[in-house]
Amino acid sequence: MGFAKSDSTTSRRAALGYLGAGGGVLAASALLSACTGVQEGQRSTGTFPDTPDWRFVFVNHVTTNSFFVPTRTGLADAAALLGIPEPQWTGSENGNVAQMASAMETALNGKADGIAISLTDNNAFVELTKRALAAGIPVLAYNANAAGNHPLAYVGQDLYLSGFKMGQRIAEKVTSGEILVGISQPGGNNVQPRLDGIVDALKQAAPGVTVRSVNTGAEQAGELNAMTAAYTGNPGVQGIYAVDAGSTAACASLITDRGLTGRVGGGGFDLLDETVQGVASGALDFTIDQSPYLQGFLSVLYLYLYRLSGTLVAPPVTDTGLTFVTKENAGPYATAGSKFQGGPNNTLVPMPPSIPLPPPSALTR
Repeated sequence: MGFAKSDSTTSRRAALGYLGAGGGVLAASALLSACTGVQEGQRSTGTFPDTPDWRFVFVNHVTTNSFFVPTRTGLADAAALLGIPEPQWTGSENGNVAQMASAMETALNGKADGIAISLTDNNAFVELTKRALAAGIPVLAYNANAAGNHPLAYVGQDLYLSGFKMGQRIAEKVTSGEILVGISQPGGNNVQPRLDGIVDALKQAAPGVTVRSVNTGAEQAGELNAMTAAYTGNPGVQGIYAVDAGSTAACASLITDRGLTGRVGGGGFDLLDETVQGVASGALDFTIDQSPYLQGFLSVLYLYLYRLSGTLVAPPVTDTGLTFVTKENAGPYATAGSKFQGGPNNTLVPMPPSIPLPPPSALTR
């Protein structure tokens, strides 16, 4: 596997050595710069080395969910930047683990050059991951990881921690009574750790609060109905929350439609349009951003570098973050059509310079 477009062998080796020592994302940038042959201080749009048309496959649990619009944009952007084909997007529309396993096996049997999978189940993908790695096919987990499975790395949020931090935030407003918490796939590795974190945090910070979980289902269209039915049956709740994107958007719509803004607590995860609007209007006290764009972009970059370096660049475990979005810092997220949030549009709209960055106190890592 050669570098055909430049002769900066020494600089490439230096970058690879830095990455191999655990340099992480910043070192990845150093490698990409080295690949272009650009010397320090120079500016260039760059061209990456000639490589085979590496075919990467993403296996997802809810392939049509709006949350993953920026993830798909990120993987496409990375592929375009690197000059490789856009990765295949496959899996299940409604969290069906068997369909996801079948998609992963198809990628394995088709000799994909790399697989990124959301490990929503602890058992279904273990043998498939072992087979892929044994065949020389790198496997990354993104968005959800699984105990007992051993991909090369995980790219995504620390899910339990995000739930724990959310529980602490809830306790600042609700100190007693019952709250509803919507969850799209109870037991799923992408959402259950968050619910567990909320419950554990409230046991410490607000033991008088009782959590009533609501199974909203993996299909986005039905989540509002599930949350509405739960509230109708429990109209005295002190808060309406959720641990996934679709259920959080449903919370925003429910609180707004029922005139509950300011009367109950509300919050959840991710950046669907209804959610961002709910935060901006005050219907939701907060939502949590986990950088879905990076989950696509970095997964492609890491698979590429692993291939390009002949396995020398081991992909690092990458926490894509935990940022509380509130009414005070929601301005950039409310920009219509941003490719970085989970709405239906994916055009790049730069943040106007008049909008200040959120203060450090608004960000929790």
